[in-house]
Amino acid sequence: METIVRFFQEGGAFMLPIAIIMIIGLAIAIERWLFLMKETSSNRSAFNELFPLLQKRDFRGALNYANDSDSKIGRIFAVAIARIPGSQRREEIEYALEEGLMEAIPQLEKRTQYVATLANIATLLGLLGTIMGLIAAFTAVANAAPADKAALLSQSISVAMNTTAFGLMAAIPLLLLHSYLQTKTNEIVDSIEMAGVKFLNIITERKANNSTNDQ
Repeated sequence: METIVRFFQEGGAFMLPIAIIMIIGLAIAIERWLFLMKETSSNRSAFNELFPLLQKRDFRGALNYANDSDSKIGRIFAVAIARIPGSQRREEIEYALEEGLMEAIPQLEKRTQYVATLANIATLLGLLGTIMGLIAAFTAVANAAPADKAALLSQSISVAMNTTAFGLMAAIPLLLLHSYLQTKTNEIVDSIEMAGVKFLNIITERKANNSTNDQ
């Protein structure tokens, strides 16, 4: 702990902004992770409940469940199921699914890009702190006695590098978290698209059966 405190104190004025950025980035990443975990669970649960109802052609029951569901799949399916009675073409229902997906994606990606932005800012602040520290170091060395210049320069550069090190220590975890959150978001979007395709296949099969029976 003493080493960490000394490292932080020797880094200069830029250490505190980097620490604040790291805390904000971690808070956003944790909030997004909890949100995505909840969405993954609720979407899976909604799909497991809705799919059997759709297979049994119980569209009224599926619509009631979808309207009561807080999941993204439930909301998207609710709009699509409501259009089934008045839609004669697969494309109309597909447009409803695409519209719902386009509304869901921004909510899933909300604030995720901030994590990468904060990581980049932490890196740049670390470099800026190092440059400012080196400028101060060379200015001090210029006015120092010749015998003290080498030791003073070495010590000043070591202190200035702490800022870059801390900036990278903040940026690397944030970039890894951003990559994970982006991958998780893409997985949820892919699962919604897959559910939409299965939904359309069920609707198409139903209409094909109805056409066969009419003949």
